Amino acid sequence: MIRFSRSLTLLFLVFLCLLFSMNSAFAFCGFYVAKADSNLYNQASQVIIARDGKRTVLTMANDYQGSVNDFAMVVPVPVVLTEEQVKVGEPAIIERLDAFSAPRLVEYFDEDPCDRSYLEDEVFRTPAAPQAASEMKESRDNALGVTVEEEFTVGEYDIVILSAKESNGLEVWLRENGYEIPNGASEILQPYIQQNLKFFVAKVNLTEYENTGFKSLRPLMMAYESPKFMLPIRLGMLNAQGEQDLIVYLLSPKGQVELTNYRTVKVPSNVEIPEFIQQEFAPFYKAMFAKSYEQNGKKVAFIEYAWNMANCDPCSAQPLNQEELEKAGVFWLNNGRNRQFNNVFITRLHVRYDRDHFPEDLKFQETANNQLFQGRYIIRHPFREKRDCEAAQTYYQSVRERQDKEAITLSRLTGWNLYDIRKKINFVEFKNVPWWRRIFGS
Repeated sequence: MIRFSRSLTLLFLVFLCLLFSMNSAFAFCGFYVAKADSNLYNQASQVIIARDGKRTVLTMANDYQGSVNDFAMVVPVPVVLTEEQVKVGEPAIIERLDAFSAPRLVEYFDEDPCDRSYLEDEVFRTPAAPQAASEMKESRDNALGVTVEEEFTVGEYDIVILSAKESNGLEVWLRENGYEIPNGASEILQPYIQQNLKFFVAKVNLTEYENTGFKSLRPLMMAYESPKFMLPIRLGMLNAQGEQDLIVYLLSPKGQVELTNYRTVKVPSNVEIPEFIQQEFAPFYKAMFAKSYEQNGKKVAFIEYAWNMANCDPCSAQPLNQEELEKAGVFWLNNGRNRQFNNVFITRLHVRYDRDHFPEDLKFQETANNQLFQGRYIIRHPFREKRDCEAAQTYYQSVRERQDKEAITLSRLTGWNLYDIRKKINFVEFKNVPWWRRIFGS
């Protein structure tokens, strides 16, 4: 293990910051200390979409809680999927993407103001920056206007691909075939039928589930080609209790992915907040997100991270390697012209939605925007040892002003009471030194 002295380490970091600032307009640097991942939200669904042109690999994580006997998934899809287009994914890949792209807390440490000019420390500041159906069953399906296009088992899931002529018949078919779906589904299903979409329907094969040895349901992956770049969310609102959180990891070889039918905005970022948030980062981020969500009229998707997968700064987790990216659905890495995996751009979208504010499914578009962004929050630890040099007095006063500003910023972002915030801050104490002391001494 190679060890550096603290001064050498700081000089090395200064060099890195300067190096990055010369090569990038949005370099960061800093000591990563905490992240706000999907574990913050009790009802957070997670989806990975790898998209290039008309080709899509969609991975859906199951956050289902309850008996697997009652599990049913109905997802509108643009084409009829065959068995070879569906696969069971690995939960660890979603965890890796979550960790890599999560909003993060970083910290900096002020140096002794008497060792060098306090203004030189500004380099550490953040740049702005089954089987075939019987004839009787087939007759019943026809009467309901439902056609079983494909039927197969993948892993622990029995899957059918359906097309339908009208939503009432589809709802009846699902119930008659043992799928537990919420009441009122036909009203939500009808627009998908009108768009000529098909229906990917899954339930758990209990025998196969027991054989897997897994304690929870694994993600389902599907690959298809379609000009439609969308994610259906309305069916999930039928049995939802209030607002739901959805985190979408969008992977593209081009750049950021945005919504076309709802506003896409960035979460508040690159702000300095009080030191005590290091122990309260989770409640801080939840409160900040909730206030931003309210201020934007509850009709917006938030970008929490947008970055090229080849690097990270600072890293809350290491970038995914090529094998992991392929497990996440990235299919363009082995193309003759794209043998490097630095052309994987990840956009992390966080959507909080309900029936009233998100009446439409999410519709996306790829862009060539490669601007880097991260939800990033900064703690700056003051130098607290007492010093008597002239620079120290200027420094202590500036830190006190900085701490006041951090308290106001925190209150503005979260809506927390400013008085309560100030009680938690360990303010730097300083005394104004009379000007004559430099001549007459103490």
